[in-house]
Amino acid sequence: MSYDRNMADTILLIEDESAIREMVTFALERAGFSTITAMDAAQAQKVIEHKVPDLVLLDWMLPGVSGVDFARRLKQEDGSRKIPIIMLTARGEEMDKVRGFEIGVDDYVTKPFSPRELVARIKAVLRRAAPEGEEKPIEFEGLWLDPVSHRVTAGDAPVELGPTEFRMLHFFMSHPERVYSRGQLLDRVWGNDVYIEERTVDVHIRRLRKALVAHGHDRLIQTVRGAGYRFSVHS
Repeated sequence: MSYDRNMADTILLIEDESAIREMVTFALERAGFSTITAMDAAQAQKVIEHKVPDLVLLDWMLPGVSGVDFARRLKQEDGSRKIPIIMLTARGEEMDKVRGFEIGVDDYVTKPFSPRELVARIKAVLRRAAPEGEEKPIEFEGLWLDPVSHRVTAGDAPVELGPTEFRMLHFFMSHPERVYSRGQLLDRVWGNDVYIEERTVDVHIRRLRKALVAHGHDRLIQTVRGAGYRFSVHS
């Protein structure tokens, strides 16, 4: 079983460096996406006028119009304002990210990045951008979760989870490759109007890992020392 929403999704990649463009295109097409490429904002604008993509991968440093200025333009125009945007950038500074988020960028991937991380982040942004009520199954390396039927399978074998562990796994799989503190997980999984001690998170993490260990998927839930936990396909 697999999460196949991306089979129909078209990604517009705007990147002027040919080596990165080729590497990303290969990774996206291998993951089942349809990819259109552009070297600068002018080419990208022509592409969008002909076909509106499902998501834009946009390099921050472009010749001519910068990536952040082009993102601002897309978010201001009626025909393109709803297109999700992920910035590809060597800029890791917080203020740069804040600037991008303020104009409507959906996520950042900082160079150098792995193709697997990029694909995971694209899938997560596309899920968040899907219309309400269109929750689709999510799959990572044979671990499959269906939010509608409330089922989880690993290697096609059912995984029995309690309601809290299911919500936690759903949250992790919907937000891969990001670190969340115990406090953030309490807010996202339990709700910020419920008082629970932070160490309760550790208990449920252990239960979730135990349920996933049979097929080795417990390794996807990683402890980040001094910071919290993340769901990652990287060992």
